[in-house]
Amino acid sequence: MADRRFAYFRGKFVPIEEANINIQTNSFHYGTAVFEGIRAYWNEEHKQLYGLFFKEHYERMLNNCKILNLQPGLSVEELVNITVELLKLCKHQEDTYIRPIAYFSDLKISPKLVGYKTELAIYTLPLGDYLDLSKGIKVKTSSWNRINDNMISARCKVAGAYVNSALAKTEAILSGFDEAIMLNPDGTVAEGSGENLFIVRNGKIITPPLSGNILEGITRNAVIELAKNELGIEVEERDILRSEVYVADEVFLTGTAAQITPVLQVDHVIIGDGTVGKITKRLQEVYFKAVKGENEKYAHWLTPVY
Repeated sequence: MADRRFAYFRGKFVPIEEANINIQTNSFHYGTAVFEGIRAYWNEEHKQLYGLFFKEHYERMLNNCKILNLQPGLSVEELVNITVELLKLCKHQEDTYIRPIAYFSDLKISPKLVGYKTELAIYTLPLGDYLDLSKGIKVKTSSWNRINDNMISARCKVAGAYVNSALAKTEAILSGFDEAIMLNPDGTVAEGSGENLFIVRNGKIITPPLSGNILEGITRNAVIELAKNELGIEVEERDILRSEVYVADEVFLTGTAAQITPVLQVDHVIIGDGTVGKITKRLQEVYFKAVKGENEKYAHWLTPVY
């Protein structure tokens, strides 16, 4: 376990309890912050903490910052190095979640994206499984539509946009489900509240396209690569209708936090035979070997911390 928690805040490493913002902070009021969710996996045999897709996450974050005119003033390489130093400082020896966030730090009231100073903060915390990976979960099709790209882009992890996700997930939980599936206004499937979605039909893996108001998922990309290289299955990216999910042989969600989470029930429809599917299970196996540094073919995904 980490001996003590630290954060990167206002350009330096400080104890986590000192990494605080003023209640007048502009982005706190208007949700004009961009964040990432990153994982590092502890391998007890190797005595090593492997950072997963550090470069890719920070590339996405800096691209997303452009949409909100946030200017962190740090390169991808600098952000990766800061993250490695923070993890070392915290002495993590367990699976760990990393949360970088860029925001407007000015103590001013006005919902705009110009004339403000950008700050960047990073903190870490131990994190195991976000959803049940072994038994699978039940999901509900939400009455809340996914936000449209011409409103707030779903490809961009904007803090304020996650009200959309929170409404959907809360509705699902209060209805007795674990997670939500969100539809686009035209009725096509978008994604979960914080995960990309895949279905399996007749041995084929299918997922909504990037043009379908979804996050450009880094775990999504990894699963597509593993399906092709390890399972010999091509992934088709196309629109999926709600009823097609009901008749799928398997359904699973992917994301940095969710990893590869099997879905056993959608609304009140049992998926397949109601157990974790063979393709989903096989993808989980090859994914966890890769992210824990047990498959040299995917060493380029990883940044060793120690």
